[in-house]
Amino acid sequence: MSRSRERQFGVNLNELFPTAQTFGAESVHVGACCSDARQCREGDVFVALVDEAGDGHEDACEAIRRGAVAVLAERYLPVNVPMYVVDDTRIAYGQLCQRLAGRPADAMRMIGITGTNGKTTTSMLMASVLEAAQAQVGVTSTIGYSDSIDNLPANRTTPVAPELASLLRRMQSNGCSHAVVELSSQGLAEHRAAGIPFDAAILTNLRRDHLDTHGSPGNYRRAKERLFAQLKDTGFAVVNADDPGSQQVLPKLNCPVITVGQRQPAEVTAHVLERHASEQTFLLQAGNESIPVRTHMIGDAHVSNCLAAAAVGLVMGIELTTIVRGLEAVHRVPARLDRIECGQDFSVYVDCADTPDRLAACLHAMRQVTRGRVLCVYSASDERPEAERPLLGRVAEKAADIGIITNSTMRREPSLRVAHDILDGYQRPAKAHAVPSRVNAIQWALEKARPGDALLIAGGSRTGWLGEETQGTDDIEFARTWLHEYGDNPGPQILSGAFG
Repeated sequence: MSRSRERQFGVNLNELFPTAQTFGAESVHVGACCSDARQCREGDVFVALVDEAGDGHEDACEAIRRGAVAVLAERYLPVNVPMYVVDDTRIAYGQLCQRLAGRPADAMRMIGITGTNGKTTTSMLMASVLEAAQAQVGVTSTIGYSDSIDNLPANRTTPVAPELASLLRRMQSNGCSHAVVELSSQGLAEHRAAGIPFDAAILTNLRRDHLDTHGSPGNYRRAKERLFAQLKDTGFAVVNADDPGSQQVLPKLNCPVITVGQRQPAEVTAHVLERHASEQTFLLQAGNESIPVRTHMIGDAHVSNCLAAAAVGLVMGIELTTIVRGLEAVHRVPARLDRIECGQDFSVYVDCADTPDRLAACLHAMRQVTRGRVLCVYSASDERPEAERPLLGRVAEKAADIGIITNSTMRREPSLRVAHDILDGYQRPAKAHAVPSRVNAIQWALEKARPGDALLIAGGSRTGWLGEETQGTDDIEFARTWLHEYGDNPGPQILSGAFG
């Protein structure tokens, strides 16, 4: 989506961009904007973006031919309509989209969540805490967009600027008092949320990631730090004290900071009391208050995500008992250590883990609650750098008793090259099992699992919500079907149909 659909609020470009260099007119009033020249309509202002799709400055004449009445650019262009030259059209585009939508963020309390891992789960926990406090909440996250009435599938973690502005406008119109926005590093780098003032900013953790997109760890970190620059004067940050990467950001923050942690000193802390395959209980402590929290999701990472959501809730004046009720209400987040329970005598989890860091965290969480062996079906995503593949193998060899390398999806021809790349990370390649067909790999692992074992099915396609139904991955559907149909009498059968 490259065109603002909001036409309720007109915008004076001279007032919105007072420092821009203007050419051709003293004042321009517009009701819509567009960054794709092919979609421009009569009365639009065309925004020339420079991105992976190309240089929008080269398309200005086409936009004008289609009806654009002004151009927003980063350099002077010889055009016959008013032009505004700004330092960064991506920032200007976000600000313009928000203004055309009537600045809906001003009417809500805005919570931004970023980090390498845990953003989606923290978003769900945060929304649940607010809902437990009787707030009406809108959410944009990897698994879907919600305006508090309608839920839509997400085509990206952070919507592009006009889509995000439209979603926030719908949230405001539906009576939302709060909005939770998950912000990817790419979304922040592209300033998709420009023009949004945030009340709270959560940094879940900061690892080495997306270097193929950002070029260096420094660029990746700086992209994440952009969220804090958009905090209101009264805004605050929540930072994970246990995470070394996040600790590097702390000295740079010029806002109130609430730290959370399990191992390092922090203002909001947790101590795990007991863990089982299907749940864990930890003691949440904030100041002089402490209260037990029982969650159906396991692992230290989940405890950290709970602490982050709790910290925001506390600062926003929500009672600790209400916060706990919200945390405990999140029984699962699709494909985030998602437990499949069909009466089998071993544990099965599905996670979208496709990075070494995420895979290691999942296997560690499972090891803590497993008395038997840990089995792992895993793969490398085509969207991730090839250099990560050997690291996946290294993690699986160290953390799993049985590792099964397979294809990343059930709906594509298996690739032996990926398996070879992953095997390069093994010190003892003979320990690995390579089953190119994902269907066969999952079935083989299910058949090998013994009572007390735990199986992780990692990678694969991601999931989202659609309405009140959860759209499962192929992995979840296949494993659940196999457990129901063949779990009591495993044999050589291969499920056919959609997975054949």
